[in-house]
Amino acid sequence: MLTPEENLKKEILDIVARFQAEKTEQVFIPGKTPVNYAGRIYDHKELQAAVASCLEFWLTEGRFVSQFQDIISDKIGVKHSILVNSGSSANLLAVTALTSPLLGKKQLQPGDEVITVAAGFPTTLNPILLNRLVPVFVDIDIPTYNAKTDAIKDALTERTRAIFLAHTLGNPFDINKVREIAEKHDIYLIEDNCDALGSLYNSKYTGSFGHIATCSFYPAHHITTGEGGAIMTSDDTLARIIRSLKDWGRDCYCNPGQNNACGKRFSRKYGSLPSGYDHKYVYSHIGYNMKMTDIQAAIGVEQIKKLDQFCRLRRKNFDSWSEQFRRYEKYFILPEPTKNSDPAWFAFPVTVKSTAGFTRTALTNHLNKNLVETRNLFAGNLLKQPAYKNISYRQTGDLANTDMVMENTFFLGTYPGIKEEHIEYTMKTIEEFIAGSNGMHP
Repeated sequence: MLTPEENLKKEILDIVARFQAEKTEQVFIPGKTPVNYAGRIYDHKELQAAVASCLEFWLTEGRFVSQFQDIISDKIGVKHSILVNSGSSANLLAVTALTSPLLGKKQLQPGDEVITVAAGFPTTLNPILLNRLVPVFVDIDIPTYNAKTDAIKDALTERTRAIFLAHTLGNPFDINKVREIAEKHDIYLIEDNCDALGSLYNSKYTGSFGHIATCSFYPAHHITTGEGGAIMTSDDTLARIIRSLKDWGRDCYCNPGQNNACGKRFSRKYGSLPSGYDHKYVYSHIGYNMKMTDIQAAIGVEQIKKLDQFCRLRRKNFDSWSEQFRRYEKYFILPEPTKNSDPAWFAFPVTVKSTAGFTRTALTNHLNKNLVETRNLFAGNLLKQPAYKNISYRQTGDLANTDMVMENTFFLGTYPGIKEEHIEYTMKTIEEFIAGSNGMHP
């Protein structure tokens, strides 16, 4: 028998479900309804979870955070999943963890080198710079849009201590070859898995191969908690460091609201502090507050139950785009998955050929005018961005393909909200552009 409080909670959650059921699905009107490249997909379950968490009013990390972390670990196949407030924060903590003194001789020092790519998103590069490490840029392959593995080998020096790469738009980089390089030279591998949650390589989930991996739950990504992210690792020491860094740098590992989990809160000696100094206020790292709220985690628990379905729809949409674009291969370079992979594509990247007779900008302007959203492949070439004009870096070989992406590449959405009618309308719009005079003028 339910208590009065439990009955009232059930009534509230039933009302939430009814509220969601009253929403009507938007009818697509070509030329009137936007074709978005990304968006939130949810139902009454996420709304109920958020409300249930609000009724408990714990707010900071609590039982839903613990539950969500466990589900992620089990799903991806890692020992530890640590929730944070964004994918960008996850990347920052992943790199910063490698500078921890707890790693002994394997601790990264200022001036050590980290191999990465310039064809990407700033939050892969920024943590390298913020930790006073030196980014070493290599070019990418087209049409996989991932780092050239031979270029990674050429970039190695005695100062190389890590490789930090994203699975570009959900397409895994060549994990076998990159891991082989990392293992042979005893350097760290970080997977930026923010665009690739649910992607497979050799039938295993990306995010399970590196020393550390990161993911994002921003609304454009495979699942969402609004803001939010996670760090994944199977290394106990790295997990301890990351938990400390995201929790102000505390040495204590008690959860919020928990006290004296170690049983020695007032009985140890730390650094130059007085003996018995309260362990909850001992700091072993220079850290941050990057915790996820329990409300967000409650939404995440429901979202990740839909991950397989979301990924199936992303793959279906990618296949539909591929089939449609094959008619226009005269004008475009179409994407290809990395060998041994099954990407849960974040998007469908297209590169306009130099012989196309039109520019990317002309085409994307035309699509935008017709309410079809596109995005460039993020920063294009990060080294050409204003923020990085004076950074210290090293480069191996030219970045010809990176510059090609900067000039000629855009992407369309694959998220589950994309339907065949959106794809057909987009392709009709592209066909009209190619056939008309707009196709000849940027």
